[in-house]
Amino acid sequence: MNWLIGPAIFVATVAGMEVFAYVAHRWMMHGFLWSLHKSHHEPRHGTFEKNDWFAVIFAAPAIALIAWGSYGGSHLLIWAGAGITAYGAIYAGFHDVLVHRRVRHGWNPRSRYLKRIMQAHRLHHVVESKHGTVSFGFLWAPPVRALLADLEARGVGKVRAARPTENSKVRREMDPDAATISHG
Repeated sequence: MNWLIGPAIFVATVAGMEVFAYVAHRWMMHGFLWSLHKSHHEPRHGTFEKNDWFAVIFAAPAIALIAWGSYGGSHLLIWAGAGITAYGAIYAGFHDVLVHRRVRHGWNPRSRYLKRIMQAHRLHHVVESKHGTVSFGFLWAPPVRALLADLEARGVGKVRAARPTENSKVRREMDPDAATISHG
């Protein structure tokens, strides 16, 4: 039974990271760390944006846990560090590759789950300011209809135009014409 403890810590850490990511995104990134995260809600110029520093910041605890576990600490720390690392890899795949298409690909997911995650994140980006947006998680999102109702009820923040004009500064990967969104 002891052989299950490490994998259980790994799975619990991945799940716990979604809770941490929600809290960090809602109250830190859209709060006192908006100066870094704001770049993610604006058109990107070049390969990187200030928001990418969060990958470095959030990798530090994983590196520390794996190092501590490897050099005399409990091997269970390695499992926790690996869980944080796995969440970061999942996040990069979903968020940076699938949703924002920072790596070019032509794949459009067909699963209801992946479509919902993508729609939720796009709804997060219709508000250009730090206040008034919805959907702060990355691996779980409320139903799209609930997010639309919540967005309408909030009525705060600078809401992006439904269709970008030639002069608008909508990030290409968030352009509704680039990938059709169904609100169903």
